[in-house]
Amino acid sequence: MQGPLHITPFSIHIEPQILSDLQERIRQTRWPDQAPGAPWEQGADLEYLRQLLDYWADEFDWQTQERKLNAFIQFRAEIDGVQIHFVHERARNGHGVPLILTHGWPSTFVELLPLVPLLTDPHARGIDGPAFDVIIPSLPGYGFSERPRRTGVNYQCVAGLWHRLMRGLGYDRYGAQGGDFGAGITTFMALENPKPMIGIHLSNLEIAPYTGAGARQLSAAEKIYRERNEEFWREEYGYKAIQSTKPQTLGYALNDSPAGLAAWILEKWRSWSDSRGNLNERISRDFLLTTVTLYWVTQTITSSMRDYFDNDNKRFRITLGREAFVSVPTGIAVFAKNFVDEGTPPREWAERLYNVRRWTPMPRGGHFAAVEEPELLARDIAAFFAGV
Repeated sequence: MQGPLHITPFSIHIEPQILSDLQERIRQTRWPDQAPGAPWEQGADLEYLRQLLDYWADEFDWQTQERKLNAFIQFRAEIDGVQIHFVHERARNGHGVPLILTHGWPSTFVELLPLVPLLTDPHARGIDGPAFDVIIPSLPGYGFSERPRRTGVNYQCVAGLWHRLMRGLGYDRYGAQGGDFGAGITTFMALENPKPMIGIHLSNLEIAPYTGAGARQLSAAEKIYRERNEEFWREEYGYKAIQSTKPQTLGYALNDSPAGLAAWILEKWRSWSDSRGNLNERISRDFLLTTVTLYWVTQTITSSMRDYFDNDNKRFRITLGREAFVSVPTGIAVFAKNFVDEGTPPREWAERLYNVRRWTPMPRGGHFAAVEEPELLARDIAAFFAGV
């Protein structure tokens, strides 16, 4: 039997000297030369990054962002000897459906905050469906959550932590939603401990289904999707190769250089979002720099990258067997520009692994759906749980 969790209220406060040191480091950046060829072709564009760091050092107001973050009710709970940070906002009226939302990399809990008012008070915003009690934990090793001092902190491990968190908060039945690593964790919450799960909702497919011996043949649409997905990752795989093998080496650089940290993170936000190449028009600079600043002030970029070592390194990689199937009702929102242009997964691909009850192709939006298209995502979550 699990004992009661030790839960304490939490608010964010970053010491002024940490912010002053950050500003000074930004101003002392040693810039490389501009890459030949088209901007962004070889990585983060020099001119974009220069302008952004000028804003970060001289105009970005962390105190304002800190106040906005502290408007959300936050706690830390000790689970298995580590402190886990989470937001806990209850339904504004009556009893809400308990729902745990999980972010991925290179993101933080801040990505999911736009969903809070939409899900805790949906009717006030014209959304049909139930109201929710929303729980948003920071992944272990991200921001204000500690990471266990061992390897193997993978999807399965974190899924177990989230079950213990939800039970510790007094919820016997609950739903889960996630994207990126969050989609993998949400999948394993339902795959390995389905009894308390009302349903799960995903904003991307993180876990590949079994397609080996004895599986049905791939459809034409599945073949096209897999080919396009493989083509995308041939170009995009560099970051994952190093993070799944040598994250510590990369961490020395990113933990020491604000410019390097911003370049590494924001190049992914540009590539994976539905930004059409112009990130600032799609997502505000203040949001992006809040995300990067959280990694900086908590010094958690290295520990966050260990998610790739623990999930993608060949020593730890989880391979699903033929029998693996998520019987829990599943809703999937398929965002138009999530990684693969014109190559979104077909429903039959998802149905190899999930009991798909709702499948919603979205007209726009990319990998970071909660901040790119929060209303589209919130409406789909509400509609799905209204049906289950």
